[in-house]
Amino acid sequence: MAPERFIISVSGEENDPDAPLLASFSDYLRRVRGLEPKTREGVLLGGRRFLDWFRHHRPGQSLEALTAEHVLAAVEYRLSLSATSGTRTAATSHIQTFLRFLCWAGHHHQDLARIVPRTPYWRLAHLPPRLAWGDVRRAIDAIDPTTPVAIRDRAVLLLLATTGIRNGELRAIRLQDIDWRTGEVFIRRTKGKRDRVVPLLEETGAALVDYILRARPKVDSPYLFLSFTPPVGAFKSAAPVSRIVRKRLRHGGVELGRVAGAHLLRHSLATQLVGQRRPINEVADLLGHRSINTTALYVKVAASQLAEVALPFPGGAA
Repeated sequence: MAPERFIISVSGEENDPDAPLLASFSDYLRRVRGLEPKTREGVLLGGRRFLDWFRHHRPGQSLEALTAEHVLAAVEYRLSLSATSGTRTAATSHIQTFLRFLCWAGHHHQDLARIVPRTPYWRLAHLPPRLAWGDVRRAIDAIDPTTPVAIRDRAVLLLLATTGIRNGELRAIRLQDIDWRTGEVFIRRTKGKRDRVVPLLEETGAALVDYILRARPKVDSPYLFLSFTPPVGAFKSAAPVSRIVRKRLRHGGVELGRVAGAHLLRHSLATQLVGQRRPINEVADLLGHRSINTTALYVKVAASQLAEVALPFPGGAA
Protein backbone atom coordinates (compact mmCIF):
# COMPACT_ATOMS: atom_id res chain seq x y z
CA MET A 1 0.00 0.00 0.00
CA ALA A 2 2.96 2.27 0.59
CA PRO A 3 5.85 0.75 -1.36
CA GLU A 4 7.96 3.90 -1.08
CA ARG A 5 8.33 3.20 2.65
CA PHE A 6 10.19 -0.02 1.90
CA ILE A 7 12.63 1.40 -0.62
CA ILE A 8 15.98 2.33 0.85
CA SER A 9 17.60 5.18 -1.00
CA VAL A 10 21.27 4.39 -1.54
CA SER A 11 23.37 7.07 -3.15
CA GLY A 12 25.42 5.61 -5.94
CA GLU A 13 28.91 6.68 -6.82
CA GLU A 14 27.56 8.84 -9.62
CA ASN A 15 25.72 10.95 -6.99
CA ASP A 16 28.67 11.09 -4.60
CA PRO A 17 31.10 13.92 -5.43
CA ASP A 18 33.72 12.40 -3.12
CA ALA A 19 33.62 8.95 -4.72
CA PRO A 20 36.67 9.55 -7.02
CA LEU A 21 38.69 10.93 -4.11
CA LEU A 22 37.81 7.99 -1.86
CA ALA A 23 38.59 5.53 -4.65
CA SER A 24 42.01 7.15 -5.01
CA PHE A 25 42.43 6.97 -1.22
CA SER A 26 41.58 3.27 -1.24
CA ASP A 27 44.12 2.68 -4.01
CA TYR A 28 46.72 4.59 -1.96
CA LEU A 29 46.02 2.40 1.08
CA ARG A 30 46.46 -0.72 -1.02
CA ARG A 31 49.47 0.16 -3.17
CA VAL A 32 51.43 2.62 -1.02
CA ARG A 33 50.53 1.57 2.51
CA GLY A 34 50.08 -2.14 1.72
CA LEU A 35 47.03 -2.53 3.98
CA GLU A 36 44.88 -5.64 3.97
CA PRO A 37 41.25 -5.33 2.74
CA LYS A 38 39.71 -5.48 6.25
CA THR A 39 42.08 -2.78 7.53
CA ARG A 40 41.45 -0.65 4.45
CA GLU A 41 37.72 -0.71 5.15
CA GLY A 42 38.19 0.86 8.58
CA VAL A 43 40.64 3.53 7.40
CA LEU A 44 38.46 4.33 4.38
CA LEU A 45 35.45 4.76 6.66
CA GLY A 46 37.50 7.15 8.81
CA GLY A 47 38.35 9.21 5.73
CA ARG A 48 34.70 9.23 4.65
CA ARG A 49 33.61 10.48 8.09
CA PHE A 50 36.21 13.25 8.03
CA LEU A 51 35.00 14.35 4.60
CA ASP A 52 31.37 14.29 5.77
CA TRP A 53 32.26 16.53 8.70
CA PHE A 54 34.14 18.97 6.47
CA ARG A 55 31.37 19.12 3.85
CA HIS A 56 28.78 19.75 6.58
CA HIS A 57 30.70 22.45 8.46
CA ARG A 58 32.41 24.07 5.47
CA PRO A 59 29.92 23.66 2.63
CA GLY A 60 31.16 24.67 -0.78
CA GLN A 61 34.81 24.91 0.23
CA SER A 62 37.56 22.86 -1.38
CA LEU A 63 39.94 20.68 0.57
CA GLU A 64 42.70 23.20 -0.17
CA ALA A 65 40.93 25.51 2.31
CA LEU A 66 41.38 22.96 5.11
CA THR A 67 43.18 24.50 8.10
CA ALA A 68 44.63 23.30 11.38
CA GLU A 69 41.58 24.69 13.19
CA HIS A 70 39.31 22.57 11.03
CA VAL A 71 41.37 19.46 11.74
CA LEU A 72 41.28 20.01 15.50
CA ALA A 73 37.53 20.62 15.41
CA ALA A 74 36.95 17.45 13.38
CA VAL A 75 39.12 15.41 15.75
CA GLU A 76 37.27 16.80 18.76
CA TYR A 77 33.96 15.82 17.17
CA ARG A 78 35.12 12.27 16.37
CA LEU A 79 36.52 11.77 19.87
CA SER A 80 33.22 12.88 21.39
CA LEU A 81 31.56 9.92 19.63
CA SER A 82 34.15 7.36 20.77
CA ALA A 83 33.49 5.39 23.93
CA THR A 84 36.78 3.54 24.46
CA SER A 85 40.47 4.36 24.25
CA GLY A 86 40.80 1.89 21.39
CA THR A 87 38.16 3.56 19.22
CA ARG A 88 39.57 7.01 20.02
CA THR A 89 43.04 5.92 18.94
CA ALA A 90 41.66 4.38 15.76
CA ALA A 91 39.68 7.54 14.93
CA THR A 92 42.71 9.82 15.22
CA SER A 93 44.91 7.35 13.33
CA HIS A 94 42.44 7.20 10.43
CA ILE A 95 42.28 10.99 10.23
CA GLN A 96 46.08 11.19 10.22
CA THR A 97 46.29 8.68 7.38
CA PHE A 98 43.71 10.57 5.33
CA LEU A 99 45.48 13.90 5.84
CA ARG A 100 48.80 12.37 4.79
CA PHE A 101 47.11 11.11 1.66
CA LEU A 102 45.73 14.56 0.86
CA CYS A 103 49.23 16.01 0.98
CA TRP A 104 50.78 13.05 -0.88
CA ALA A 105 48.20 13.23 -3.68
CA GLY A 106 48.49 17.01 -4.04
CA HIS A 107 45.04 17.87 -2.68
CA HIS A 108 46.59 20.05 0.03
CA HIS A 109 49.89 21.93 0.18
CA GLN A 110 50.55 21.05 3.84
CA ASP A 111 50.81 17.80 5.78
CA LEU A 112 48.16 18.49 8.40
CA ALA A 113 48.56 15.03 9.91
CA ARG A 114 51.08 16.45 12.38
CA ILE A 115 48.31 18.64 13.79
CA VAL A 116 46.27 15.64 14.97
CA PRO A 117 46.86 15.17 18.74
CA ARG A 118 47.85 11.84 20.19
CA THR A 119 45.30 10.08 22.36
CA PRO A 120 46.41 8.09 25.42
CA TYR A 121 46.02 4.36 24.97
CA TRP A 122 47.38 1.78 27.39
CA ARG A 123 47.33 -1.52 25.52
CA LEU A 124 48.18 -3.66 28.54
CA ALA A 125 45.83 -1.92 30.95
CA HIS A 126 43.01 -4.43 30.54
CA LEU A 127 42.67 -8.17 31.00
CA PRO A 128 41.90 -10.21 27.89
CA PRO A 129 38.42 -11.79 27.78
CA ARG A 130 38.84 -15.51 28.29
CA LEU A 131 37.06 -18.69 29.36
CA ALA A 132 38.13 -21.30 31.84
CA TRP A 133 39.56 -24.25 29.94
CA GLY A 134 36.96 -26.50 31.54
CA ASP A 135 34.20 -24.40 29.95
CA VAL A 136 35.81 -24.69 26.52
CA ARG A 137 36.15 -28.44 26.94
CA ARG A 138 32.54 -28.78 28.10
CA ALA A 139 31.24 -26.84 25.09
CA ILE A 140 33.18 -29.06 22.67
CA ASP A 141 32.03 -32.25 24.40
CA ALA A 142 28.42 -31.06 24.28
CA ILE A 143 28.41 -31.16 20.47
CA ASP A 144 26.71 -34.34 19.26
CA PRO A 145 28.44 -35.10 15.93
CA THR A 146 25.48 -36.83 14.29
CA THR A 147 24.68 -34.21 11.64
CA PRO A 148 26.96 -32.63 9.03
CA VAL A 149 26.60 -29.20 10.63
CA ALA A 150 27.50 -30.51 14.09
CA ILE A 151 30.49 -32.43 12.71
CA ARG A 152 31.76 -29.26 11.04
CA ASP A 153 31.15 -27.09 14.10
CA ARG A 154 33.03 -29.52 16.35
CA ALA A 155 36.01 -29.46 13.98
CA VAL A 156 35.89 -25.64 13.89
CA LEU A 157 35.87 -25.30 17.68
CA LEU A 158 38.62 -27.87 18.17
CA LEU A 159 40.86 -26.23 15.60
CA LEU A 160 40.32 -22.76 17.07
CA ALA A 161 40.71 -23.91 20.67
CA THR A 162 43.87 -26.01 20.18
CA THR A 163 45.80 -23.85 17.73
CA GLY A 164 44.71 -20.30 18.62
CA ILE A 165 44.35 -19.30 14.98
CA ARG A 166 42.33 -16.23 14.09
CA ASN A 167 38.94 -16.15 12.41
CA GLY A 168 40.33 -15.03 9.07
CA GLU A 169 43.14 -17.58 9.22
CA LEU A 170 40.64 -20.39 9.74
CA ARG A 171 38.54 -19.25 6.78
CA ALA A 172 41.65 -19.14 4.56
CA ILE A 173 42.77 -22.73 5.26
CA ARG A 174 42.76 -24.90 2.14
CA LEU A 175 42.68 -28.67 1.98
CA GLN A 176 46.25 -28.72 0.72
CA ASP A 177 47.42 -26.73 3.77
CA ILE A 178 47.07 -29.75 6.07
CA ASP A 179 50.10 -32.02 6.30
CA TRP A 180 48.64 -35.24 7.66
CA ARG A 181 52.03 -37.00 7.97
CA THR A 182 53.64 -34.36 10.16
CA GLY A 183 50.42 -33.28 11.88
CA GLU A 184 50.70 -29.61 10.96
CA VAL A 185 48.53 -26.91 9.42
CA PHE A 186 50.04 -24.24 7.19
CA ILE A 187 48.55 -20.81 7.96
CA ARG A 188 48.69 -18.35 5.07
CA ARG A 189 48.74 -14.58 5.05
CA THR A 190 48.45 -13.99 8.76
CA LYS A 191 47.71 -10.65 10.38
CA GLY A 192 51.45 -9.96 10.48
CA LYS A 193 51.72 -10.86 6.75
CA ARG A 194 53.84 -13.90 7.61
CA ASP A 195 53.04 -17.54 6.96
CA ARG A 196 53.40 -19.94 9.89
CA VAL A 197 52.76 -23.56 10.87
CA VAL A 198 50.67 -24.71 13.84
CA PRO A 199 50.60 -28.23 15.32
CA LEU A 200 47.57 -30.42 14.77
CA LEU A 201 46.62 -32.41 17.85
CA GLU A 202 45.40 -35.97 17.39
CA GLU A 203 41.84 -35.19 18.52
CA THR A 204 41.65 -32.17 16.25
CA GLY A 205 43.05 -34.14 13.32
CA ALA A 206 40.48 -36.89 13.86
CA ALA A 207 37.69 -34.29 13.92
CA LEU A 208 38.93 -32.79 10.65
CA VAL A 209 39.08 -36.21 9.01
CA ASP A 210 35.54 -36.94 10.18
CA TYR A 211 34.36 -33.63 8.74
CA ILE A 212 36.12 -34.06 5.39
CA LEU A 213 34.96 -37.64 4.85
CA ARG A 214 31.44 -37.49 6.27
CA ALA A 215 30.18 -33.91 6.34
CA ARG A 216 31.99 -31.58 3.96
CA PRO A 217 29.76 -30.65 0.99
CA LYS A 218 30.79 -32.27 -2.28
CA VAL A 219 31.57 -29.06 -4.12
CA ASP A 220 34.59 -27.92 -6.09
CA SER A 221 36.21 -25.61 -3.54
CA PRO A 222 39.81 -25.59 -2.30
CA TYR A 223 38.85 -24.27 1.14
CA LEU A 224 38.56 -26.57 4.14
CA PHE A 225 35.50 -25.18 5.89
CA LEU A 226 32.38 -24.50 3.88
CA SER A 227 28.98 -23.04 4.63
CA PHE A 228 25.94 -25.28 4.33
CA THR A 229 23.74 -22.30 3.50
CA PRO A 230 23.19 -21.88 -0.25
CA PRO A 231 25.16 -20.98 -2.20
CA VAL A 232 27.44 -23.59 -0.66
CA GLY A 233 31.03 -22.39 -0.50
CA ALA A 234 33.71 -20.83 1.64
CA PHE A 235 32.79 -18.41 4.43
CA LYS A 236 32.73 -14.90 2.97
CA SER A 237 33.15 -13.03 6.24
CA ALA A 238 33.99 -13.45 9.91
CA ALA A 239 30.36 -13.38 11.08
CA PRO A 240 29.42 -17.02 10.30
CA VAL A 241 32.42 -18.40 12.20
CA SER A 242 31.66 -16.16 15.18
CA ARG A 243 28.04 -17.35 15.15
CA ILE A 244 29.22 -20.97 15.22
CA VAL A 245 31.41 -20.29 18.24
CA ARG A 246 28.70 -18.41 20.15
CA LYS A 247 26.06 -21.02 19.36
CA ARG A 248 28.19 -23.94 20.52
CA LEU A 249 29.41 -22.19 23.65
CA ARG A 250 25.84 -21.33 24.66
CA HIS A 251 24.70 -24.90 24.00
CA GLY A 252 27.51 -26.03 26.27
CA GLY A 253 26.14 -23.90 29.10
CA VAL A 254 28.86 -21.27 28.94
CA GLU A 255 27.82 -17.81 30.05
CA LEU A 256 29.03 -15.32 27.45
CA GLY A 257 29.90 -11.67 27.79
CA ARG A 258 30.14 -8.95 25.18
CA VAL A 259 33.09 -10.60 23.40
CA ALA A 260 32.27 -14.11 22.20
CA GLY A 261 33.83 -15.25 18.96
CA ALA A 262 36.86 -17.02 17.60
CA HIS A 263 39.18 -14.60 19.41
CA LEU A 264 37.69 -15.64 22.75
CA LEU A 265 39.00 -19.16 22.17
CA ARG A 266 42.37 -17.73 21.15
CA HIS A 267 42.60 -15.77 24.40
CA SER A 268 41.50 -18.82 26.38
CA LEU A 269 44.20 -21.02 24.83
CA ALA A 270 46.92 -18.44 25.48
CA THR A 271 45.84 -18.10 29.09
CA GLN A 272 45.80 -21.88 29.51
CA LEU A 273 49.31 -22.24 28.07
CA VAL A 274 50.72 -19.48 30.28
CA GLY A 275 49.06 -21.12 33.28
CA GLN A 276 50.85 -24.36 32.37
CA ARG A 277 54.16 -22.46 32.54
CA ARG A 278 54.89 -22.86 28.86
CA PRO A 279 57.73 -20.56 27.71
CA ILE A 280 56.35 -17.20 26.67
CA ASN A 281 58.25 -17.26 23.38
CA GLU A 282 56.66 -20.63 22.58
CA VAL A 283 53.20 -19.15 23.14
CA ALA A 284 54.12 -16.15 20.98
CA ASP A 285 55.24 -18.43 18.13
CA LEU A 286 52.01 -20.43 18.29
CA LEU A 287 49.84 -17.31 18.22
CA GLY A 288 51.90 -15.68 15.49
CA HIS A 289 52.84 -12.60 17.53
CA ARG A 290 55.69 -10.59 16.03
CA SER A 291 56.48 -9.00 19.40
CA ILE A 292 56.72 -10.94 22.64
CA ASN A 293 55.31 -7.86 24.39
CA THR A 294 51.94 -8.66 22.84
CA THR A 295 51.99 -12.13 24.38
CA ALA A 296 53.04 -10.68 27.74
CA LEU A 297 49.45 -9.50 28.19
CA TYR A 298 48.46 -13.03 29.17
CA VAL A 299 51.03 -13.15 31.97
CA LYS A 300 48.79 -10.81 33.96
CA VAL A 301 46.11 -13.47 34.30
CA ALA A 302 48.52 -16.05 35.78
CA ALA A 303 47.78 -14.96 39.35
CA SER A 304 49.51 -17.91 41.02
CA GLN A 305 52.74 -17.26 39.16
CA LEU A 306 52.60 -13.53 39.83
CA ALA A 307 52.16 -14.25 43.55
CA GLU A 308 55.42 -16.20 43.55
CA VAL A 309 57.43 -13.24 42.33
CA ALA A 310 55.59 -10.54 44.30
CA LEU A 311 57.76 -8.60 46.73
CA PRO A 312 56.71 -8.37 50.40
CA PHE A 313 54.84 -5.25 51.41
CA PRO A 314 57.23 -2.70 52.98
CA GLY A 315 56.90 -2.67 56.75
CA GLY A 316 55.20 -6.03 56.98
CA ALA A 317 51.52 -6.91 56.71
CA ALA A 318 49.14 -4.00 56.85
